[in-house]
Amino acid sequence: MDSFYSMVKFFVAGGAFMYPILIVFAIGIAIAIERYVTLTLIRRRNEGMWSRLQPALASGDFERAREMTSKDDSTVSRLLGMGLARQGAVRRREDIEIAMEESMMEIIPQLEKRTSYVALGASIATLLGLLGTIIGLIQAFTAVANANPAEKADLLSASISVAMNTTAFGLIAAIPLLVTHSVLTAKTGQIVDSLEMASVKALNVITSLAKRQATV
Repeated sequence: MDSFYSMVKFFVAGGAFMYPILIVFAIGIAIAIERYVTLTLIRRRNEGMWSRLQPALASGDFERAREMTSKDDSTVSRLLGMGLARQGAVRRREDIEIAMEESMMEIIPQLEKRTSYVALGASIATLLGLLGTIIGLIQAFTAVANANPAEKADLLSASISVAMNTTAFGLIAAIPLLVTHSVLTAKTGQIVDSLEMASVKALNVITSLAKRQATV
């Protein structure tokens, strides 16, 4: 309980700039949670769909694979669905690859959506903390200028201590946001890598089957 009161006292002593920092931190954390849950669900859906789709591709049953991707809304289904749709019309690997790259260009921005706001929130929190400290120091020196000379040292040290609270709180908010941003970026990169791996494997299967059919 004492630690809670200490935190409240620390927050109140920081002044008005503590509130916008808290708001920025809350928004950043809310976005981070939403992105983490969304990316986790996307990865699980992709893994589940790929485990069902891979046997159909390996056996060359592209009709079944096209039917499976058309009934699923996962990103791996959207990616491979574009390639499989082109595979039914053309045989060239380049055309199928271009179709998948086009789909990937649509998917990646959706995976990265709002993630940059987490890092932006960390930067804003840090800058608000510094701004609050600078304004607090200006007010402190202005107040000390008209104070009793005997009290100036104590008054100045107390004012500076309070002014530094905003910088400390800004960093307290910024550090978790930066760490969370790194985690989200890594998670997004893993999903993109898995999609690229799936597209390459599908292309290799389609190309090898086309070569076998050409030699028959």
